[in-house]
Amino acid sequence: MNQFNRRRNSLRARSALRNFIMWASLAFVVNVFIYFIFGADYGLEFLGGYIIELSLSVDNLFLFLIIFTSFNIPISYQKRVLTYGIIGAVILRFVFIFLGVAIINTFNWVLYIFGFFLFCSGLKILLNKEEEADFSKSKVLNIMKHFIHVTKELHEEKFFVKINGLLYATPLLLILVLIESSDIIFALDSIPAIFSITTNPYIVYSSNIFAILGLRSMYFLLAKLNSMFSYIKYGVAFILMFTGIKLFIAFWGINISTVVSLLVIAIILLSSVLFSLIRSN
Repeated sequence: MNQFNRRRNSLRARSALRNFIMWASLAFVVNVFIYFIFGADYGLEFLGGYIIELSLSVDNLFLFLIIFTSFNIPISYQKRVLTYGIIGAVILRFVFIFLGVAIINTFNWVLYIFGFFLFCSGLKILLNKEEEADFSKSKVLNIMKHFIHVTKELHEEKFFVKINGLLYATPLLLILVLIESSDIIFALDSIPAIFSITTNPYIVYSSNIFAILGLRSMYFLLAKLNSMFSYIKYGVAFILMFTGIKLFIAFWGINISTVVSLLVIAIILLSSVLFSLIRSN
């Protein structure tokens, strides 16, 4: 039985890797198209936005893994929650990005506030100790329970069920709301971080979406290999701090080019991955 489970997990990991490679390849094709049709600057900005969103997403995916594990959600049900979560993220990103760009175009000094906010977020990740979060006491879930009846057990993949003529939410709906609310908080970091590369709303949104589309596959990879990447969160912290500094120093007319930014972010990300791999052996 253990051998069967190991084989099934291995097949699932390989399938997730294939799907992630497919989405990453599609993003690369779009990146090449933008590079040659619209110019090198736009191509590099798309690449920068994609890498930032993808690298910062890793920390959020670990949070998803903790949420699913703490509520004992079967992996087959996790797929449905993540699919709806991605759809919600696509819609929310559209609102946040175009609203953010409109605010920046009107009040340019907001970028410096974003920079300070990003630096503090990165510093908080570095200084915070690992604590076991109790998501069952989440304020979001407690508020929901005041407005709708919730069943105590799962009902397959259903978000709602009818019991004695009354509509009940299942715990799976609560998990979906928890995932979406955590993604909103995550977006407050990732979108300003991409603004350090470009404020073109179409580049920001398209790079964001292509990164988000590969997140479900990346999640199942991390779920299989999470013990091997325990230090990536520090890479995320340094990326947040770097993008924060990049935005903040622009106040004094100091601009870091997109190419240099990409190199710094890539070095930070690869270093955190390598360090995780070394420490896991």
